[in-house]
Amino acid sequence: MSDNRGRDGGFRGGRKFENKDRKPGFGEKKSFGEKKSYGEKKSYGEKKSYGEKRGFAPRGDRPLRAPHADKPHAMNLAPRRVALETLLDVSRSDAYASLALDKRLAAALFGRRDRAFTTQLVYGTLENRIALDWRIDQFLEGEKEIEPAVREILRMGAYQLFYLDRVPDMAAVDESVSLTRAMGFEGFTGLVNAVLRNMIRGKENVVWPKPADDPAKYLSVMFSAPMDLAQLLIEAYGENGALNILRHRPKDRDITVRVNYLRCDDARLRSLFADEELEFSPGIVPGTYKVRHAGDMTRMRAFQNGLFTIQGESSVIAARMVGAKPGQTVLDACAAPGGKTAVLSEMMNDTGRVYAWDTHAHRVELIRGTANRLKLENVRPAVKDASAPRPDMAMTLDAALIDAPCSGTGVMLEKPDLKYRVTREGVASLCRTQAEILDAIAPMLRVGGTLVYSTCSVLPQENGAQVRAFLERHPEYEVVPMAAELPQALAQYETEFGLQMFAHRDGTDGFYVCRMRRVRA
Repeated sequence: MSDNRGRDGGFRGGRKFENKDRKPGFGEKKSFGEKKSYGEKKSYGEKKSYGEKRGFAPRGDRPLRAPHADKPHAMNLAPRRVALETLLDVSRSDAYASLALDKRLAAALFGRRDRAFTTQLVYGTLENRIALDWRIDQFLEGEKEIEPAVREILRMGAYQLFYLDRVPDMAAVDESVSLTRAMGFEGFTGLVNAVLRNMIRGKENVVWPKPADDPAKYLSVMFSAPMDLAQLLIEAYGENGALNILRHRPKDRDITVRVNYLRCDDARLRSLFADEELEFSPGIVPGTYKVRHAGDMTRMRAFQNGLFTIQGESSVIAARMVGAKPGQTVLDACAAPGGKTAVLSEMMNDTGRVYAWDTHAHRVELIRGTANRLKLENVRPAVKDASAPRPDMAMTLDAALIDAPCSGTGVMLEKPDLKYRVTREGVASLCRTQAEILDAIAPMLRVGGTLVYSTCSVLPQENGAQVRAFLERHPEYEVVPMAAELPQALAQYETEFGLQMFAHRDGTDGFYVCRMRRVRA
């Protein structure tokens, strides 16, 4: 569903993910249509805030601006303020963290170090939000429903105190207080100062949930997973399996890139990376490389000239399993932002035609931008709903890829905000949408045509169970094994209903892929 987008280098190195005082645990993941059907957030404006009840003057929903922000010299905002504004974009406006952060950083005009620190604050605070709140609430006296911006400042402060070695404790406290004042919450500075200082003094006194008492609550708090997500994972994989999925947080996060063989080759790309003094190694998928501490690789001239693209290995595998050939007519049904579309186009040597659909015009522009950057001429982006039946296209396609809208539970490491949108009702709704798309696309394949279904989820109901149900409704299709074309490290895990990849086991995103063939009309 989503390609592996790079972030600035600071988020990928020097991080510490376990709570210092956490006790040992038991047994020791595209937005299609950008619907909000799963995990609708509670409006923070529904209740009176802590400050309103005590006569303070909270900022409310006034625009977040730096002092004298209308002056050009004031655009370079402090990293903590930009991080805070990004987190409020996510919590108040349900924005996607990666897009909100990109927009804020573009306006801030930071250098590499400040960009990296801002990125680290945003993603680290998001990734650990529930655990941070659990810790904070034990040092908040009385009312826990405080002004949202102040809550975010406390989360950021606690993240710096308990997850970042390089930020001195008193610096984290003082900067949090200063940020509170700068945001117009003078009345809350004493609260922020007291809570953070008491958290330092009382860090050994925090009472954490115990796995024996409530495994789901333990996983939810310790690994910042919503209760529904923790319970779904336990139901699917047992307590230890769920633990392994949720606790996997590698210290260093590599950026995975893929060679555009129509414009470059491995030797040239390796030489370009060596010239940039980048640390890289081959991935398990031919033509992919893992780059460490790379910073923002989209600024490299080689990227802008289309010599390579940033894309996770599991995403590349899903597209390559289509087996697209030169001259064919192929559909990427849920295509934005276009990474898998590009793989299909390149496999076809930029011949034939690749239809690339998405339901929103701005996301279709992302597909067009990817194709233009990679100099691909056979891609035909369009605003279309893949779940709508199209009798006019019956038996016209040689192959189709359905990288369906999903819960994103396989890419939580890269996009931690996605996990807070997961609910049981949302997953059930997504499963219905996935089935509708499969049913709409199935008639479009010619006999002998290949249909690949994939998600960036680890939930069985979105994956293997979805394929089983599809095959029952469509006996004209059968599963085609992929093992001979998979990396050896993954081939052993393929089942009769496809391949489920896991970040903690395979070092990839948590993707699911199944290949099918239409065997009769």
